[in-house]
Amino acid sequence: MTDMLSAAFVTVFIASVIGQAMPLILASVGETIGEQAGVLNLGIEGVMLVGAYSGFIVTLTTGNFWLGMLAGAVGGVVANLAMLVLNVWLGLNQIVIGLAITLIGEGITSVLYLQNNAKSNTSLGTAPALSIPGLSDIPVVGPSIFQQSGIFWVAIVLVIVAGFFLSRTNWGLSIRAAGQKPSSLDAAGGSVIKIRSHAVILGGAFVGLGGAYLAELTTATFTPFITNGLGFIAIVITMLSRGRILIVAITSVVYGFTVAVGPALQVLGYNVPADVIKMIPFIVVILTLIVFARSSVVPPALGAPYIRGAR
Repeated sequence: MTDMLSAAFVTVFIASVIGQAMPLILASVGETIGEQAGVLNLGIEGVMLVGAYSGFIVTLTTGNFWLGMLAGAVGGVVANLAMLVLNVWLGLNQIVIGLAITLIGEGITSVLYLQNNAKSNTSLGTAPALSIPGLSDIPVVGPSIFQQSGIFWVAIVLVIVAGFFLSRTNWGLSIRAAGQKPSSLDAAGGSVIKIRSHAVILGGAFVGLGGAYLAELTTATFTPFITNGLGFIAIVITMLSRGRILIVAITSVVYGFTVAVGPALQVLGYNVPADVIKMIPFIVVILTLIVFARSSVVPPALGAPYIRGAR
């Protein structure tokens, strides 16, 4: 067991935690933007799948991981158009639309994959690493963190920028107003529909990026239902984070740790059933809900379509 706890093992473990956490961070940031504006999107599981398949198929075709990530973002926006039109513009029920988006995303991506890719080699390989001079030579954390793909660092920057704009700018204030008191935003001369439209589009891009990251960097392939409930976990994390991106990131890393620890225990020689390993992350999520659910705060207008002049 001592040999297993070598620097090489710890390096691989840390890299695995990052690979599992990053798709969830991106998806949760997208959901956070939408929820802060008052849009509850229960369809991000389907949006992630569309982003994952879009990124996978473009990368498989072109060999370019960056184009695949761009395609994933576009796919996420396209998948979120149903929420934009049917809820934000027409005021229909958010929960029903969200569940429909999930089912449609699962169905379309599964059919397309089974029709076009199931019988061929679908491995994307490893994305080119970006070694940071000096830092990449640090034992253990150097190879696991500072030799990640450039996509990883761009994703980190996007998350930081989203957090800054949500908490430190007038745009972020308008987003929060649309979820807290949309009538006040309307009275102040702002457009609730416009702000929520921006939130849904930007949120879809982040969720699509999360799906593409999962397919391209975390698994290097696509399979039907690859998200395995990750979108719903993102919704839970978003509701517990109170709109704070830092809490989203920390909670997502904890989730990544729980996913990576199961295979690590098997490598270390512990006889842990595969079903138990699959259960660990969801058990942690349930325990987190039990402990922190009472202290979670969601925007008062979350889930309520806005109709100007309605009381």
